[in-house]
Amino acid sequence: MSTLSRREAVTAERVTPRRLPGVDGVWVAIGADSVIFAVLFGSFMQARLHNPAVFEASRHTLNMNLGGIDTLILLTSSWSVALAIQALKRGLVDRVPRYLLGGIATGLLFMVSKSVEYVEKFAAGIRPATNEFYMWYFTLTGLHLLHVVFGTSLLTYVWTRSRRGAYSSLQRVVPECVASYWHLVDLLWILIFPLLYLQRAV
Repeated sequence: MSTLSRREAVTAERVTPRRLPGVDGVWVAIGADSVIFAVLFGSFMQARLHNPAVFEASRHTLNMNLGGIDTLILLTSSWSVALAIQALKRGLVDRVPRYLLGGIATGLLFMVSKSVEYVEKFAAGIRPATNEFYMWYFTLTGLHLLHVVFGTSLLTYVWTRSRRGAYSSLQRVVPECVASYWHLVDLLWILIFPLLYLQRAV
């Protein structure tokens, strides 16, 4: 993109009124999803209060190293996607596919890491029916993993379109919607990780 086009993109960004990225419908969906997870988190904490010994003993069987790596992976992924949106806003459309590819790669890496953790649990004879903690562990991490799979698919779609020049500084609604959803996926894991892996039952 020419220097003039980049200046025009920056100027358009400055004069455009500030707004939520994407469209309102996406934020309604994000809000609804957040409420569902908030209810699940509250139910988990309530269950933990009634059986703290089992929850604490089971928590120690989780692979905290993999959980920590998963956190770093998703933080890196969110950062990469944020860079893609910033590049798009500034008219640097040639950089967008590279940043999105970073988000996709780290999303896939998270899936591999979580699969390894699940294999470890099943190999040790641990199932959702083993006890209440593991029921919640597989429920919360499983639902989140589905979000990661869906979000990575959306990022792949946007990446494919961005390589064809479908987006610009003035045509970025779809990438912003997908990025907003992806940041939700990251936020949910930031809450799930300490809830399951770090917090002691009381």
